[in-house]
Amino acid sequence: MALDNQTALPEFLLLGFSDLSLLQGPPFWVVLLVYLVTLLGNSLIILLTRASPALRAPMYFFLHHLSLVELLYTTDIVPRTLADLASPRPRAISFQGCVAQMYVFIVLGITECCLLTAMAYDRYAAICRPLHYATLMSQQACVAMVGISWLMGIITATTHSSLIFTLPFPGHPVIPHFLCDILPVLRLASAGKHRSEISVMTATVVFIMVPFSLIVTSYARILRAILAMASPRGRRKVFSTCSSHLLVVSLFFGTASITYIRPGAGSSVTTDRVLSLFYTVITPMLNPVIYTLRNKEVTGALRHMVMRPTPLP
Repeated sequence: MALDNQTALPEFLLLGFSDLSLLQGPPFWVVLLVYLVTLLGNSLIILLTRASPALRAPMYFFLHHLSLVELLYTTDIVPRTLADLASPRPRAISFQGCVAQMYVFIVLGITECCLLTAMAYDRYAAICRPLHYATLMSQQACVAMVGISWLMGIITATTHSSLIFTLPFPGHPVIPHFLCDILPVLRLASAGKHRSEISVMTATVVFIMVPFSLIVTSYARILRAILAMASPRGRRKVFSTCSSHLLVVSLFFGTASITYIRPGAGSSVTTDRVLSLFYTVITPMLNPVIYTLRNKEVTGALRHMVMRPTPLP
């Protein structure tokens, strides 16, 4: 069936923003600037977590991989989005190109969900079980968590892609979006989509709500531990170590939930595109900004790298 689809459907047509005059012209330069800031910010985080001896804790190991995911995520989406913003007409994408874009999109999205969950567990272990922290968050445990995060992304992407792209599509498929996202492509299928839609949406909800529930559980226990502290200064110090991660979690799961789980998700083409533009372009830029401005260790490592004297030849 997949081979038949590829033979009958050499390409899809991505509507992009060609029907939205407000998103033509100036927004191109805004998205380009945001993309460049995203590349710079996440590359800087990757460099700092690799080079700075002060950033060797498990949290920064996860942050390193989170920034790598964000870097790949935006590179999968934004270059084509820029081309769509610069074009007054819908642009074609091959069947194989659409499969590849969705596959990478899902792998990185699920991996980020799992990494954010691992980072919440790290904060729980550090604050609620400090005596066992070295054992719970050993190097082997951290590597295993990152490996499982990527594996879950690959498994989910393979399952979703197999369910969606083996369905029959109409003769001239037009995707009312700027990327090959799950819901817009699934709604193009002309037959057998009900079973696939239920399976895909169930998996989507599971991989958004289960990690989010684990994060909420971790922070509920962290909050209880913070409230049990006698010193207000100690409370502020402990909370400050979690604030950056909480902001990133709120941005990621907030936009993902609104996009995929809200009532009527996928029914408003314009709303879906605007929301997708936010979580594929804006959120990856904000994450390194949040960790740079609100984390003293990252700020200190950045200051040390900038102010370090250059050795004389």
